[in-house]
Amino acid sequence: MKLQALIRVRPLRYASATLLVVAVCAGALVLNDRSGQTVSAATAVSAPSLGAQHAGAGPEALLSSTLHELGNRRLEAAVTEIDKVIREYPNFRLAHLIRGDLLLARARPLTTVGNVKGAPLDRLEELRAEARARLARMQQQRPVNLVPRYVLQLQPEQRHALVVDTARSTLYVFENRDGEARYVTDYYVSIGKNGIDKFRAGDNKTPLGVYHVTGRMSREKLATTYGKLAEQYGVGALPINYPNEWDRREGRNGHGIWLHGVPFDTYSRPPLASNGCIALTNEDFTRISRDVQIGMTPVIVANGVEWVAPGAGIALRTELMQQVERWRQDWENRDTDQYLAHYAAGFSAGRKNLAKWSAQKHKVNAGKTWVRVKLDRVSIFLYPGRDDLAVVTFHQDYASNNLVHQMRKRLYWIREDGGWRILHEGAA
Repeated sequence: MKLQALIRVRPLRYASATLLVVAVCAGALVLNDRSGQTVSAATAVSAPSLGAQHAGAGPEALLSSTLHELGNRRLEAAVTEIDKVIREYPNFRLAHLIRGDLLLARARPLTTVGNVKGAPLDRLEELRAEARARLARMQQQRPVNLVPRYVLQLQPEQRHALVVDTARSTLYVFENRDGEARYVTDYYVSIGKNGIDKFRAGDNKTPLGVYHVTGRMSREKLATTYGKLAEQYGVGALPINYPNEWDRREGRNGHGIWLHGVPFDTYSRPPLASNGCIALTNEDFTRISRDVQIGMTPVIVANGVEWVAPGAGIALRTELMQQVERWRQDWENRDTDQYLAHYAAGFSAGRKNLAKWSAQKHKVNAGKTWVRVKLDRVSIFLYPGRDDLAVVTFHQDYASNNLVHQMRKRLYWIREDGGWRILHEGAA
């Protein structure tokens, strides 16, 4: 739609001063692959749905129909379309605001979204921000033939991965196809009131990083635990492991970062609205929570997702897997010096630094005559915003002279001096 063409049409110029100005402010978003090649923004394409509602079939699609009618100079038809949105989603406050503007456009020019006298300005601005975010989502092409560069390998038991793009108010769902991520659907989300890059408790920011879902809290459990405060979480919550090991190394603190629903008196919240959590509509949260695996589903939070073609990460994945295998072999061979050469100078594990870790490994290996180490169910993720930091998680079977144990382990590998070394080691 061309704004200049529309505003020459009366009475469409009144409505265009509302919705289409917002569309222009939102801008034409694009997806970029790692090489900088632009993937043009277009109408949402259909994709496989895992019992989920694709963005092309939800409220944004109905809003798109409203804009389509405006583009065809049919104001009354646009009102009819927005009425469909309200019937389907009666608590959708943004839709009610747009309907009011369309009705006012019959009588007088509009200058902005929300021409409501006496309405709180802060609430109007929140709804305008949601309008911009949702219209931008309508414009962006779905990454059906792209993958987030952070997901290098999913282990066989991980059925899905969740990737949150805080810059586009979007949570993407990917399914595991032979270890690689494939797009399924996406949802509008809200994040922290003060934006991103959480550092301390109470800063009302959403953390960026690689996390996983650690639990499931039903509406009933929330009510029992938090009483009336539980209403803000809607139908339920999925806690994630913030702060993780990397966050603690960086001095970040806080707790209680969840994926959760919204209060029942509203359909959705503005883009910046939570205390740091990631909030979805209650129906979208319900869809996601059905497929989440506690302790296993990864949640990657990035400020602008970097998209690449499938297979673009194969070389890096192979390089990391080879490095992990050499580390395993040196451990199994009890070549302590070679084993320790895999660790970075800034290494830590709990309260141990590299010097203490080295002393312990020399002492332990001196008493061993044989060691067996088996690694499987390996997942590999790059840290958002970092080309030099990878998270490798795996199941470990360990046996030696008088000890046998199994555990899930997580290693943070950093690229330095031309190779990959372990910067942090801990239980997953």
